[in-house]
Order: sequence, then structure tokens, then C-alpha cells
Amino acid sequence: MQQTPPYGGRTVHCADALGWLESQGVLTGCSLITSLPDVSEFPSLSLGEWKDWFVRTAALVLSRCPEDGVTVFYQSDIKKDGTWVDKGYLCQKAAEQQGHELLWHKVVCRRPPGSITFGRPAYSHMLCFSRGLRADMARSTADVLPEAGEVTWTRGMGVQACLVACRYVRDSTPTRTVVNPFCGHGSVLAVANTLGLDAVGVELSPKRARKARNLHVELPGRT
Repeated sequence: MQQTPPYGGRTVHCADALGWLESQGVLTGCSLITSLPDVSEFPSLSLGEWKDWFVRTAALVLSRCPEDGVTVFYQSDIKKDGTWVDKGYLCQKAAEQQGHELLWHKVVCRRPPGSITFGRPAYSHMLCFSRGLRADMARSTADVLPEAGEVTWTRGMGVQACLVACRYVRDSTPTRTVVNPFCGHGSVLAVANTLGLDAVGVELSPKRARKARNLHVELPGRT
């Protein structure tokens, strides 16, 4: 990724995301964009226990979004023990619990259409929820993204996907700060900054938190 000066402010907390979220009230003036950790990151949990954790955590994230903000989840399904785990469905369960409506659901291709994959499908979900806002159908954008864009690590959200999510926050909500409570290397934060939005991240790993504080991106095409 090329270096370019960010235009928004950025704060990254090296902390446990759940503890940080629980210590916050509603994040006034903010929208949230995040990816929740996969079951592979919880070796002590069974698949059922992880699903329960996922729904509780997604509900906690949603509970911190103000009425005039949105929460965007970027999640890749998994195939485990001969079954398909649909993370988009888990996000919807959490949203129903919190009284949030689905504004849009995009499919982001991780592999070219027609590709055969094994442990993880060839696409990711990107779902946008809000309690108070409704989508302007006259300003609809593509439902299928042909590629996620450049990633900084294997679990990262591609720059093109970050751009779609952050543009929606900028252009369709009054909120001007993007919060990512599982920020990883900080791609969401860097893209938000480049679009003129402030950004707040939370990351448990000190190494990843340092990267998240310093990552800058050059966006493809016009912003």
C-alpha cells in the first residue's frame, strides 16, 4: 500500500474489545464497521458456544450505535465438519434482538466466480444495519463487489470493501467518526481517514495496534 497523508483523526486503543464496548454508552456521532473473530480464534469453544458468543458480541456492537448511525459487519462464512456456518444469519439474529433493520446486504467476491473453495466460501457478506435510518433506494449501489481489494493480512477487510462501507457512512449518515472495535491492522480506520472521517479502533494485540495507528492507504479511483 502506498503512503498518503490521512485527513481525519485516528485513535487506537490497545484493549479487549468487549471490555471497551461494555465501558461505553451509545457512541454519539459514530457509526461502526467491523469483522468479528472466527471460531478458529477460540480453540477452547465448541462451534455452538462460539455461535452464542458471536450473537452476543454482535448485539453488543449494535447496542453502541446511535439512532442516526449504521453498523456494518464484514464476515466470511466457514465450512466446518460438513456443515455451513452462515455468519450473515448470525448478524441478523443479533440485529433483530436489538431492533435494528437491515439496510443493505452486499456480497464481496474473495475468489473469481466459478471458483471451488473448501474451508471458506469464495465470498464475504457485508451487511449494514440501523435502528433509525432507512436506505435511499434512489442511491443504491452494486449488490455484488467483484473483488474485496488489497488486504494487509489474511483476516483483513479489503480496501475496496472498506471504501464502500466508509463512503456509505460519509454520504448517507450524519455521523463523522467510524469505530472498529476489532480493528486488526486498521484498514477500515485508514480508509475512513482518507475520506475525511475520524476513526477509533480497538485491538488486543499490541503489534497489530501499532500497525493500526500508522497504516495509510491510497484509494483506488476517485473518492
